[in-house]
Amino acid sequence: MDVRPRCYERVMQLVNKGVDIPNPLTLDVGAEVDVDQVSGKDVKIYPGCRIYGENTVISSGCTIGYEGPVTMDNCQLGPRVELKGGYFNASVFLEKANMGLGAHVREGCILEEEANGAHCVGIKQTILFPFVTLGSLINFCDCLMAGGTSRKDHSEVGSSYIHFNFTPDGDKTTASLIGDVPRGVMLNQPAIFLGGQGGIVGPIRMGYGNVVAANSVLRSDVTADNKLIVGKTYAAKTIDFKRGAYAGIRRIVENNIIYIANLMALGEWYVHVRRPFFDSQEFGGLVFAGLLDKLALAKKERLKRLKALAEKAGTFPENETQAVKGMAGKKEFYERFGEIEELFASPLTDGVAERFRDDFLSMNDKARSAKTARYIDVIQALDGDVSAMGVAWLQGIVDGYCDRARAIAPSLFL
Repeated sequence: MDVRPRCYERVMQLVNKGVDIPNPLTLDVGAEVDVDQVSGKDVKIYPGCRIYGENTVISSGCTIGYEGPVTMDNCQLGPRVELKGGYFNASVFLEKANMGLGAHVREGCILEEEANGAHCVGIKQTILFPFVTLGSLINFCDCLMAGGTSRKDHSEVGSSYIHFNFTPDGDKTTASLIGDVPRGVMLNQPAIFLGGQGGIVGPIRMGYGNVVAANSVLRSDVTADNKLIVGKTYAAKTIDFKRGAYAGIRRIVENNIIYIANLMALGEWYVHVRRPFFDSQEFGGLVFAGLLDKLALAKKERLKRLKALAEKAGTFPENETQAVKGMAGKKEFYERFGEIEELFASPLTDGVAERFRDDFLSMNDKARSAKTARYIDVIQALDGDVSAMGVAWLQGIVDGYCDRARAIAPSLFL
């Protein structure tokens, strides 16, 4: 009697191309998996793992399942990624990113170079810039986090931290921007520290170099840099609560628009700056395609959630009039959301930003030709003036989208 699993032939194809699989009979590889997209160089897959998805990519030097079984579905792994145990779906991991045992990484995540998480970390629609570290027992969905310059100087989220991303009204227009894209991509900003057993009530924005004290729950923006933030303890009370009031809708919408505008800027950075660095990597084109796909998923998710909020905010009880505080803004947001959605459907045309882009790319090309092709080395070697050009380019994109959104719904942004 043949006890070999039906996928045994595919598993043996991996073994024959050089993948180290200590116990082939325990591995499940989906029929849709393209074994040609799995490197045969220094890849090790431990017992009990499951590899699924036609878009799955595993580059050289990857280690999968060392601390416990891994289920991986349609993920793209760059070189030397470690997925130590858990579930990973429709996400991309760049060089030397890693996640510990019990990870639950759902669709739309991007972990850039050396970003990592300890055990029992849950993320979805989350973007971590290089070096960002998540401690243990964390729920950190719907965030973009940057800051830090190396694995010894990195932004960190303390253990048992929660990003509260679901409201009593059932909304998820709660994405938080911890750092930003224009300065964050330059890999020269002070690290951000979120103390353990704390949380963020999204959506918030935070500047660089900030330290949030342990056991603090942050409920408001701190856009200034280099602050120590101690969360306020609220006195116990019981008050009336009205669902769907959306008293703070202006800040919610503004932070969402800023978040999406940052995603648009990140897309420009990926296309114009990051793309060449993938050319020399095994499966570099496939990993880069995965990167753009996850960024598109992130934008789609944020617009979907913002649209749902617009529809709720536009449903007014019969006894309410435009005289109610903020009602005019809510009505305009509902009626003109289609224009806001259309705004983010295409790249921004801005002459000033494009001039900064061209100047930056010219200087960046010179730096890249004089250095190794390693992304982090090249970016961190840029002169301050060159980095400033890049920041001006990307900030021009963010500001341009925000200004156009304000022009569409001015009463909401007053």
